[in-house]
Amino acid sequence: MNLQNEGRVCGVNTSLMGESSGRSVLSSIASCTFWLNRMKKKLKWIFGALAVAFGLLQFTNPPRTNPPVVNDLMTPNAPPPKIAAMLHTACYDCHSYETRWPWYSHIAPMSWLIAQDVNEGRENLNLSDWPVNNPARAAKRLENMSEEIDYREMPPEKYTAIHADARLTDAECKEMTDWLDAEAARLKALPAK
Repeated sequence: MNLQNEGRVCGVNTSLMGESSGRSVLSSIASCTFWLNRMKKKLKWIFGALAVAFGLLQFTNPPRTNPPVVNDLMTPNAPPPKIAAMLHTACYDCHSYETRWPWYSHIAPMSWLIAQDVNEGRENLNLSDWPVNNPARAAKRLENMSEEIDYREMPPEKYTAIHADARLTDAECKEMTDWLDAEAARLKALPAK
């Protein structure tokens, strides 16, 4: 590397200098080159440490479980095929024991976020543990689902951003909420057990 190229790397314009002033700048260029080499070594160590840390994180992945289905929403309520398909596509990954775990759910730290979302989803509403023996409770859950979908709170944007098939159009949302509301009304009309 000649004096002019080294000067450009270190931010010194050596093209305007004569030979004598170029020699006086040589020491500042040398110290700048030394600094750049030191920085490269530090960056190698930093990236190496990050790679090791990333590798070690893979041993801390949370469990990705799909327990047996207890009582599925589809069993006692049997929605039309289109509604069933929409429910499976937009809801079942987070709100059932039928979660499809994508490849990136096996890589930390993404695995932690996905497992947490699924666990929270199952805790709030589990379509695989449906209250088949309690129509009033099932009706309330259906009403809550309808409200969440109607307000566009479900499925969440962070999910639909990477699952395009889970995005519901306005017409699909209307169709889904209409079925949920009708099913809730049907369950409310049943005699109490």
